[in-house]
Amino acid sequence: MQLRNLVDKMNVLVYTGNGTTTDSIKHTLYSLRTLLSPYYAVIGVDSKVLLNEPWQSKTALLVFPGGADLPFCRQFNGEGNQKFSKFVRQGGKYLGLCAGGYYASARCEFEVGNKELEVSGPRELKFFPGIARGTAFGGFQYKSEAGARSTILDVDEEKLPGCGRTVYNYYNGGGVFVDADQFSNVEVLATYRDHVCVDFGSGKAAAAVVGCSVGKGYAILTGTHPEYTHLLMKKSDSVPDFERVISELRTKENERLAFLRSLLHKFGLKVNDDSLAQPTLTPLHLTSLYPEKLQQLVKSMETNIGYTNGLLKCTTDRFRLSLSAENLQKLDQDFQVPEEAIKQLVVHINSLPDRKDTPFFNLESYYNHLKRFWTRYNHPMGDFGSTLIYGEVLTSTSSLMDKNANLLRLLPHGFTITGTTQVSGKGRGGNVWINPPGVLAVSTVMKLPTSYSERAPIVFIQYLATLAYIEAILRYDESGLYSTIPLRIKWPNDIYILKPEFVEDVSKIPHGEAAYVKVGGILLNTNIFDEQYHMVAGCGLNVNNAAPTTSVNSVISAINEVRAKKGLTGIPPVEMEVVLAGFLYHLERMFNEFKTSGFSPFLDLYYRRWLHTGQIVHIQHQNNIRAKITGITEDWGMLIAQEVDSENNLTGARFELQPDGNSFDMFNGLISKKN
Repeated sequence: MQLRNLVDKMNVLVYTGNGTTTDSIKHTLYSLRTLLSPYYAVIGVDSKVLLNEPWQSKTALLVFPGGADLPFCRQFNGEGNQKFSKFVRQGGKYLGLCAGGYYASARCEFEVGNKELEVSGPRELKFFPGIARGTAFGGFQYKSEAGARSTILDVDEEKLPGCGRTVYNYYNGGGVFVDADQFSNVEVLATYRDHVCVDFGSGKAAAAVVGCSVGKGYAILTGTHPEYTHLLMKKSDSVPDFERVISELRTKENERLAFLRSLLHKFGLKVNDDSLAQPTLTPLHLTSLYPEKLQQLVKSMETNIGYTNGLLKCTTDRFRLSLSAENLQKLDQDFQVPEEAIKQLVVHINSLPDRKDTPFFNLESYYNHLKRFWTRYNHPMGDFGSTLIYGEVLTSTSSLMDKNANLLRLLPHGFTITGTTQVSGKGRGGNVWINPPGVLAVSTVMKLPTSYSERAPIVFIQYLATLAYIEAILRYDESGLYSTIPLRIKWPNDIYILKPEFVEDVSKIPHGEAAYVKVGGILLNTNIFDEQYHMVAGCGLNVNNAAPTTSVNSVISAINEVRAKKGLTGIPPVEMEVVLAGFLYHLERMFNEFKTSGFSPFLDLYYRRWLHTGQIVHIQHQNNIRAKITGITEDWGMLIAQEVDSENNLTGARFELQPDGNSFDMFNGLISKKN
């Protein structure tokens, strides 16, 4: 498979359901996000997704982490394993870590003869056509580090170039791949250096990591845990020697990263070349155009939430408030899981932060442009974005509000959070990723009385937000130059743009290839307090980053190449601060009209901006009938699809599809029911 096709497959799916452990999930997500961001979204998924959703076409890699493989079998034997096998054989990639390695072998033999621990029997996937036998080293206990160790692997440098001859991996219960060197479709990538306590066959050394060619695809299975990092390990009082294991792995972390990077390269994935750890959280700067309102907000937080040991303890997060960046208390510099770390919240009552404290975002420019938008259209200043938190590195602009209910109910209408890098960015369906600089991530609180629900159904908020983001680009300034940027809406809440390579001539688009690619999306979370909706609209747009797809400025650059050939001046790249100000202005203007008039006033604009008018699709859960998309309903925002015959004439049958109940694979013309 060509690299370009792999990059078009943006998702790396990590199974997180029955059989996995909390630790294995945490380490797998952390390490893969560290090495694969921003090129892929590393997503935790459960069995419902893998069994019922059409995930295959957008997935670059399927990962089964450590735990116990017998629950995997119970969950996926039959239909599930048939899906996985077909996915790999048709060119997909599979990574099985420890239990995931046992699971993908033709036979699992675990602690045979041990009445308490034995698990043995055939397995359906058979990516490795032999036996995975364990444990390689004794002492294993479920839910314990008693048998854990740091083990040395000898690496085949010819098959895994770019990493050294040896690597230290965390080990706890993994197996060996018996006679791995005897199978024509298998290559041994690394072997155990230490003597193992099970029969590993006739080879010179016990195979610890193998690569298996399966049809057009490839699978890598491991007996060790190359994904485990010392950063997420904690010493155990019940296992005193485990501290030595952590210490040893700490000194060999760079080698581990190089080894895991080589494994991912083996799949053909685009991998970060730098050994970068997950970014460390930075202070959050709270500012406002209205100092008195900001003082009232801080007082309300102190009164209604209060302090515990000097910290503002919200539902999920803990904040340490400071009235000056100079008064920031030095926190523990050791790595902390971002969601568990104390967040520094610096309140700036009468001035903005020093530019040195916010080098990637100019708050003064942002506020000036926000005021300019309202003045430009002769309107009094609004609320959206007038009070704002900015963080250079933060967890998630949405989660900081949505996951802290006792804080959310105190925040004023229009309160906004934005950041340069999110380490726990949230997307539709539970997607989580590290978004890089260049993505404009913003979340805004929107309040609406529940009594408005009939004339202003909140399902339309996601439609308004996508429209507002597109208008912020197309109406970036008064020159009119930006109105031709090919941004479009994919129903219900994604933003797409024409690929840069097709800007000059859309007739050059190869048959079967999508012309548009995703550059943004909207996620709406809703809580109800005191008969009022408290909605957090989380929005992201690729403004200035080329990966994982493209960005607005990349397309502007391609447009400028075409303009130069015609002797026209170039279009300046858009700036984060201006796009954010424009987005919040347009969103508030639309929201105010929506409250009184519903979505009807925006339908014409919505249809001009979306991709779907007249598109022929197949509705999978309606016997795969062919239908033409003709619009959305004005009451609840459902997608209208009308059945057509073989000549695309309407038959009279009409379907209305819910935005949160259906998955739309637009470029394959497939709508399927979400479970």
